[in-house]
Amino acid sequence: MSDFTLAAADALAAADLHEANLAAFADYIAGPLQLTFDQWPSLVARQGIDLARSRVAVRDGAIAAYAFVCPRPESGRWRLGIMGALPAARGTGAAPALIDDFLARAKAEGMAHAELECFAANERALRLYRRHGFEVAFPLNGWKLPADAAAAPARDASARGLREIDRAAACAWLAEAERRIPWLPFPNTGRCQAAQARPLTAWQCGSALMLFSVVEGTPPQIHVLVDLDPALRDAETLAHAVRAAHPDAFAPPILRDDLGGSALERAGFVRPALNQVLMRRSL
Repeated sequence: MSDFTLAAADALAAADLHEANLAAFADYIAGPLQLTFDQWPSLVARQGIDLARSRVAVRDGAIAAYAFVCPRPESGRWRLGIMGALPAARGTGAAPALIDDFLARAKAEGMAHAELECFAANERALRLYRRHGFEVAFPLNGWKLPADAAAAPARDASARGLREIDRAAACAWLAEAERRIPWLPFPNTGRCQAAQARPLTAWQCGSALMLFSVVEGTPPQIHVLVDLDPALRDAETLAHAVRAAHPDAFAPPILRDDLGGSALERAGFVRPALNQVLMRRSL
């Protein structure tokens, strides 16, 4: 690492961080990142990134790799929100050095754990994280209806108490859920959803909450499905309701099965090929 220096990310220009992020994800397992510079601030906010706590490996005046930190002090941990290395920097030691630095600083700030999300098929990244003590805690699956799925008959969701609430109330509900649920994935938190740029619809039913967005020209997206009851009965009501209203809806791979994903499966949704895992380690 002698030819690299680590710098705080907030000391670098936002345009340079954005460009480095695109370059690092150009050959990503889920496909190249589609993100304009105008969308960069939204990504930073949605991922909960603290640029002052984030670090960038710089070589010859250019960004070689980066580790963006999402502090979760209310949960006693730091999350590695986004990590990437430009192709020329892979195998140079930049990424391991950034992770070592991330873990050391999290511990110095009194955190008990570190966490991250990683695609389960990204073997290179999984090996790197495992070498640094991370272990898989939960699968994070995505969901979609199969192409040949028959139209689902509408259920009387009102009879089960489904109601629409505003975003502020939904984020407050999620903040309380985060206090009650250990290891709630960050993308499912009120902090993340408060920064969501897409217009959100929030449905609540008993012990469960769903947030989804409908944007013209794109499939409806389920951003959150969390049920405080392990039986997931109310989550299943929400899953059937969104299927009836938006049969092309999908969820990206950010949902724990035991908090809501299994309810989507009961409603006929299936897992796509690419899914993630939530990894963690003690400090």
